[in-house]
This record gives sequence, C-alpha cells and structure tokens, in this order.
Amino acid sequence: MIELRTPAEIEQMRPAGAFVAEVLAATAAAARVGVNLLELDALAHDLIRRRGAESCYIDYHPSFGASPFGKVICTSVNDAVLHGLPHDYRLQDGDLLTLDFAAAVDGWVADSAVSLVVGTPRDEDLRLIDTTRRALAAGIQAAQPGGRIGDISAAIAAVAHAEGYSINTQFGGHGVGRTMHGDPHISNDGRAGRGYPLRPGLVIAIEPWFLETTDEIYTDRDGWTLRSADGSRGAHSEHTVAITEDGPLVLTAP
Repeated sequence: MIELRTPAEIEQMRPAGAFVAEVLAATAAAARVGVNLLELDALAHDLIRRRGAESCYIDYHPSFGASPFGKVICTSVNDAVLHGLPHDYRLQDGDLLTLDFAAAVDGWVADSAVSLVVGTPRDEDLRLIDTTRRALAAGIQAAQPGGRIGDISAAIAAVAHAEGYSINTQFGGHGVGRTMHGDPHISNDGRAGRGYPLRPGLVIAIEPWFLETTDEIYTDRDGWTLRSADGSRGAHSEHTVAITEDGPLVLTAP
C-alpha cells in the first residue's frame, strides 16, 4: 500500500533524515586504511544508542536474506555493491566502500547511502562513484509533483547509459515512512511518463547503483552481500526524498 504523508508528517521525518546523514558522515570519516568493518558497525551502533534511535537493519529478515541481518549498517567493499554484511575485514588502500544506513527516529524512517574510496583512488572508481551521484541528482530533479515514477527511472538511466554502464533492475528505490521498505518500487531504468503518479506527500528512497562492467549479481555465502558476477566493482548513492507542492525535498541531505 502506498501512503501519502501530510506536510506536518514530512516535517516530523526531518530528524530521522538528519540523523541518518550524521551517521553516514561519521562512518565515512572513520573509514581509513586498517579500519575493520566491524568497527564501523560498532560506531554506527553507538550513535544509534546515544540518539535513542532504532536500527532498521539488525532484525531485518526479508525473503532475500538468509537470516536476520544482525548488524546496523551495510558495508559493501569493491565487488560487493548492496547489502554488504559487516564482517572481520580491515580496509585496504584503494578499497571502494559503500555505506548504506537506515534508522528510525520517533517512529519515522530515513535511508541513505554513499560510496567512497579508502586511501589511494583509481580513476575508474572515481568515475563510477561520480556517475551514481550524478544519476541520483538527476533522479531527484525528476521527482516533481505531477510527474511519474518512470520520470525518475529514465533520468537515472540516462546518466548511466551515457557513461556506458548497464543497469540491474532487481533492486532499486522504494517507499519510506514508518518502515524502511514500502511501495512504490523505483527502478533505476524505465520510461518517462509511466508508472505511479508523483503526488505531494509521497516519500521515497532514490538509489542508483551500478557495476563497472556487468549488470549481473549473485549472493555471497553470508546470505546477504550482493556481488558483481564478474568481480568488477560497484558503487551506490541514495537519498530519502519527499515530494512536495514545491518540488523534491531531500530529507537526508548532509
């Protein structure tokens, strides 16, 4: 079921968006060569505890997950692009890291993701990350009242295709509100003018993610982490966005 939020409810979602942005900034700043992924998870967990927030991940167990997630942040490294389960791994120079975080504050959820390079970057990685960021910006710009979901999808795809990246449509954006994942689904490829109408009050996560040389993925033995089929690297950018009468409002802006 798709729910539309009142302007007052959207205002009530702002603290969740600000908190998610704060945690991503803190964990990104802490992601240095030699830092363990479990340390980043512990940092996010501590920030949740201090804020009195609630994790959206720790007990999360959808049909595509082998078990409850058990951690509070996704840490996807190199060929991992989504749902990276934190584990005993120390970041190395040149690693491409994606941090994806969602939490609830006062019953309202926000969801966001960033990709970055730890230490010395490769040009290919910077280009991939920049493409996801520009695709996210294009998707947000297309999220105008009176438009349709397909406008967002088409805007994202145009940026990816211009850079020569193919697009996996198994996972994409989604509704956000009292829970982390809801309707509507927002594919990272589609046709403008198609799909659910973008009405004021709709709150969605827009999240372009691309792989360097493939659009095929597989699930790691941990039952969660999604990796590229050919070992190429992935990047992911995401914001929670409210559709308002005045246009898109990014709730997870830093």
